[in-house]
Amino acid sequence: MTLPNMNRRSLLTGGAAAMIAPGIWTTPLPAAAQTGSPPTIVDITRARTEPIPIAIPDMAGTGGDGARLGQQIARVITNNLRSSGLFRPVDRAAFIQTPEAAAATPRFADWRAVNAAALVTGRVDGSGDRLRVEFRLWDILPEQQALGTAYNATSSNWRQIAHIISDDIYKRMLGESGYFNTRIAYIAETGPRDRRVRRLAIMDQDGENNRFLTDGQYQALTPRFHPDATRIAFMSYARNEPRVYLFNLESGRQEVLGNFGGMTLSPRFSPDGRSVVLSAIRGGDANIYLVDLASRRERQLTSAAGLDVSPCFSPDGSQIVFNSDRGGDQQLYVMDAGGGGARRLSFGNGRYATPVWSPRGDLIAFTRIARGQFAIGVMRPDGSGERILSEGWGMEGPTFAPNGRVLMFYRESAARDARGSGYSARLSSIDIAGFNERQIVTSTDATDPSWSPLIS
Repeated sequence: MTLPNMNRRSLLTGGAAAMIAPGIWTTPLPAAAQTGSPPTIVDITRARTEPIPIAIPDMAGTGGDGARLGQQIARVITNNLRSSGLFRPVDRAAFIQTPEAAAATPRFADWRAVNAAALVTGRVDGSGDRLRVEFRLWDILPEQQALGTAYNATSSNWRQIAHIISDDIYKRMLGESGYFNTRIAYIAETGPRDRRVRRLAIMDQDGENNRFLTDGQYQALTPRFHPDATRIAFMSYARNEPRVYLFNLESGRQEVLGNFGGMTLSPRFSPDGRSVVLSAIRGGDANIYLVDLASRRERQLTSAAGLDVSPCFSPDGSQIVFNSDRGGDQQLYVMDAGGGGARRLSFGNGRYATPVWSPRGDLIAFTRIARGQFAIGVMRPDGSGERILSEGWGMEGPTFAPNGRVLMFYRESAARDARGSGYSARLSSIDIAGFNERQIVTSTDATDPSWSPLIS
């Protein structure tokens, strides 16, 4: 077997510049017009069938780029909330009160007239290279302020402020944390299918601020974020030696995790960020190892014959889920974090791969291959309650948003050209309830997504 030319799917399913934004300072705004009962929190189950109607006019602007940034921030917030499938932004053409007037004092009757349940108002001061964004969330029916915060940062961070405000609204209206101020690491792919160039890349969760972190000289695969979002573990074929590397987003440096014997693949950080769990192929078998980041010492966790790959810790660090063909067919197993007590989880029709634990700890997502079809699904950590969320010609690599509400994965298609051949791969996201599947736009083909934690 010539490792650099291994079939990518058989490997995964069978067997720079600083990126951290400067600080953003927050200040609570005083309450205004607070009367009646506490603001409403909408049940998410209800929001799936009846998305919350929310009005998001442009933010009023002063100084320099204040007006322009006020428009852009409002549009990012609108796109974020709409993309969740749980909010329905009201058509701007229906607005009665002007953004400037609403920012001063909302006229609630005007917003009830357009059937808005909530209203977002704000002011942006774009003087110099500093930015101050004040925003308020209003509950229309009781006519009261639900939330008010001011954010101060450099003007280049306006998009991150928009994501943070989106998370604030999401949490206040739905009662659980948002996921908009996050990034996606992925593999950017170009070229013919038999000669793909695969680069490590990163972008905001909405597809903006895309950057390539490696130059494509060597193939890159399976990126995974560190819990503090400052590092990425990934597999690289540098110098024709398939090994796990660490990429530091603050310095742009990359380094090999360790000079271990055999091929190392499918890395993932432990919840405390102190170690990496991975698979290593030695002597024809693949077993799971734990590598301490400080000492770079490894500890073998499995020793069964066959291929044990794609390990992933539970959020509390007590268990590891992985896929293995130790029973004769590729299935999901879970074991104690120390390596003992392995037990099979998947018993459906087909082969199972690429398991990943939800940050909530309540679900495990997976790829299933059956009857020539691929599917993305979830099950409980005891193997019960299996549900398929999406099926297709080729899809795999699920990753959870940090709130556990949304999954991202990649979907392949046979895009025929004039010569009758072709191939494409795109990222998609879907709610864990199985609705609101949508494609994430990237400038190249994209595979192997990894969702970061919330950016602090």
